[in-house]
Amino acid sequence: MSSVIEDEPVAVAGVTYNKAEDGYFDKRKLKRTAGFWGLWGMGVAAVISGDFSGWNGGIAAAGWGGFMVATLIVVLMYVLMVESISEMAAAMPHTGGAYSFARAAMGPWGGFITGLAETIEYVMTTAVVIYFSAQYADAITAQLAGFSLIDAGLVWVWWLGLYAIFVALNAAGAHISFRFATVVAFISVGILVLFGVMAALSGKVNFAALFDIAPADGGSVFLPFGIGAVLFAMPFAMWLFLGIEELPLAAEEAHDPEKDIPKAGRGGLLTLLLTGMIVVVLNPSVLGSTAIGSSTEPLLDGFRAIIGDQAAAILSAFALIGLLASVQGIMFAYGRNMYSLSRAGYYPKFLSLTGARHTPYLALIVGAVIGFLSLFVVQFGSSEAGSVVLNIAVWGAVVAYLLQMTSYVILKVKHPEANRPHLSPFGIPGAVIAGVLALAIFIGVLLNPAYTIAIYSVVGVYVLALIGFAVYGRHQLVLSPEEEYALSGGLSEDSTDLR
Repeated sequence: MSSVIEDEPVAVAGVTYNKAEDGYFDKRKLKRTAGFWGLWGMGVAAVISGDFSGWNGGIAAAGWGGFMVATLIVVLMYVLMVESISEMAAAMPHTGGAYSFARAAMGPWGGFITGLAETIEYVMTTAVVIYFSAQYADAITAQLAGFSLIDAGLVWVWWLGLYAIFVALNAAGAHISFRFATVVAFISVGILVLFGVMAALSGKVNFAALFDIAPADGGSVFLPFGIGAVLFAMPFAMWLFLGIEELPLAAEEAHDPEKDIPKAGRGGLLTLLLTGMIVVVLNPSVLGSTAIGSSTEPLLDGFRAIIGDQAAAILSAFALIGLLASVQGIMFAYGRNMYSLSRAGYYPKFLSLTGARHTPYLALIVGAVIGFLSLFVVQFGSSEAGSVVLNIAVWGAVVAYLLQMTSYVILKVKHPEANRPHLSPFGIPGAVIAGVLALAIFIGVLLNPAYTIAIYSVVGVYVLALIGFAVYGRHQLVLSPEEEYALSGGLSEDSTDLR
């Protein structure tokens, strides 16, 4: 790697870069192991749990019709956004992902703010999936073995065990992570397709049940809580796709990131669109919208309605794989996100150490501790952990989305001559529309009283983090690939390729 600075610290754009110690990057190596299917599997695995739990809260918020409208809007946002992100990822194939894009577009402060939003998104999303996985696992053991850790007040034992297993799996090596993700992604898709076939053949599908929520004043059968409720349903619709944008974080572990990340993004999004429609249409038509809106395990309840409790419990042991797939995929994402920010000095540098297996094991452990404590504090301190932590994850996501779309527009304007191996067919207008939709969700979150705790939590994290960065962190930066690429004008055609 070439160097923009020599031995002495250099101040640039309000931050200070220091020369890395000898062997610094040798201790922070990743290994290229992923092709198209590995990336597809990781992307789908990260998201697929959204088909099993979490999305159905949107029906409670807006009715089935309102949730369907919200889902179509969110699909448009993700299609436009994934193409924009794929273009930036192909031009800047570094592990930093969103932080890398914002760093090149908006400088170190913009990179830090965007990277922190993505850390919040992925750490909290992992915690939410752990929460729902525990609900599913406990329901299965209660049905088959007659014991429940949740009834005993020991749900945290599920959380601790799941975190320990998946930290160990992710730390074992990237090749294991990608293979596991691909296998469980295929199994999860198979379970959802099986549910769709069983529902269609069961005679239990009743499309009139989609509209069994009694309209409130001013509402209708299709929109029982009015058109305004669509805004409140959009965060839940995001749960069907949230995480597919993580693929750029695997750039330094992909064999051909410039080609395979865009292809895997498109393929993964199409897969998730098909599986999402299965559960959004058939799951509530079997159970009824009123019942599914309050379910903590909607797919399991759907299986129960079709084949009975005992058989459903056995089958849902396989359905649990879908949730565990997302634990794997999203944990991979927060590990690489924290790794890249740490490698550059924004976060404590020890978090980017990779060891003999070339995985950021310390970042994985620290992220797990933060997620576990978040669940524990919320669950045993104030209210239901699943909904509060989900809200925090969604708010972190929409902030990251908005900043990434802003970065795309800035980079297209500032560097029209850049070498971009992949081009979004929607260009700047597509990124602007995606950004506006992300902003709409952001506003909806602000207006929804259910998100108050989440908003205060995220604002508190940002205040503390920005103070820490202003006082200390901005003087600790190192020329990682993302930083050197941005400082050297790496987006220009005549610049040196620093990869």
